[in-house]
Amino acid sequence: MDDSTPILIGIGILVLFFYFFSQVLRIVPQYQRLVILSLGRFAGIRGPGVVIVIPFIERAVSVDIRERFLDIPAQTAITQDNAPISIDFLVYYRIIDPRRSVLDVENVVSATINIATTTLRAVIGDIVLDSVLSKREQINDTLRVKLDEVTERWGIKVTSVEIREIIPPREVQDAMNRQMTAERERRAVVTKASGEREAAILEAEGDRQADILRSEGKKQSAILEAEGERQAQLLRAQGFSKALESISETAKTVDENTMLLQYLDTLKAVGSSPSTKFVLPMEISGMMEKVMNSMSKNGS
Repeated sequence: MDDSTPILIGIGILVLFFYFFSQVLRIVPQYQRLVILSLGRFAGIRGPGVVIVIPFIERAVSVDIRERFLDIPAQTAITQDNAPISIDFLVYYRIIDPRRSVLDVENVVSATINIATTTLRAVIGDIVLDSVLSKREQINDTLRVKLDEVTERWGIKVTSVEIREIIPPREVQDAMNRQMTAERERRAVVTKASGEREAAILEAEGDRQADILRSEGKKQSAILEAEGERQAQLLRAQGFSKALESISETAKTVDENTMLLQYLDTLKAVGSSPSTKFVLPMEISGMMEKVMNSMSKNGS
C-alpha cells in the first residue's frame, strides 16, 4: 500500500465530516426561515439562528421573508373602449407564511407574476382609455387589492403595486401631442393677454397719476400767483395810502402865500412857450392883493 493512501483517506473522511456537519448545523439569518420536511411531511419552521437538520431524514427549504418586488414586463391590455395599451408595473410583496409559500404552490414567484398579468388585463378591461391615463393611483390600488386577495392563500402579502409606464396607441399619442400643443398655445395667448392687460392698467395708472400731479402743480402755481398778486396789490394800496397821508399832512402846513407862489411858478412854466396865451381868472387880483398886504405887514 502506498504511503499516501492513509493521508487521502483521512482527507476524505475530514471532507465528509465537514459536509455532514454543514448539512446538520445551519446558520439561518434573521430575514430567512427554514421550512422542514421530515420524510416528506411538514415538520415545522425553524430559524433564525443555529438550526439542526438531520441528514437523509429532513429536508430544509429556505424562504426569504423580506419585502421584495417583481418586475412585471410590459403587457398589452384592451381597455373597455377597445383601445390596446402597453403597461409595465412593479409588484411589492412579502411572504408572511413560509409554510404556505412552499406547500401550497409550486413556484410562488412564477405564480405571482402570472396572476399579476391576468389581474392587470381584467382590471384594465373594465376601464376606458381616458380613465386609464388619468387614474393611475386608482388602478394601482385596485390591482393591489385584487392581487392580495388571490395570493393570500399562498402566504403572500402584496404591499404595493406601482405602474411605471403606460403606452397608448400611436393615434392616441398623436392626439395627445396635438392637445398638449394646443394647450400650450392657449396658455401662451392667455399669458400674453394678461401681460398686455397688466401693462395697460399700469400705463393708465401712470397717466392718471401724472395728470393728478400736473393738475396739482397748476393749482399750486395758480394759488401762488394769486397770492403774489394779492400781496402786490396790498403793497401798492399801502403805498398809495402812505402817499396820500403824506400829501395830506404836507397840505396842512402850506399857507396861502406858498400856494400863491406855487401858482405863479406854474404860470411861469406854462408861459415859457411862445404860443401860450394867459387867461387870468378874476381871483388873481384878490390873491395879489393878499400878497401885497402880507408883504406890507412884514415891512412894518
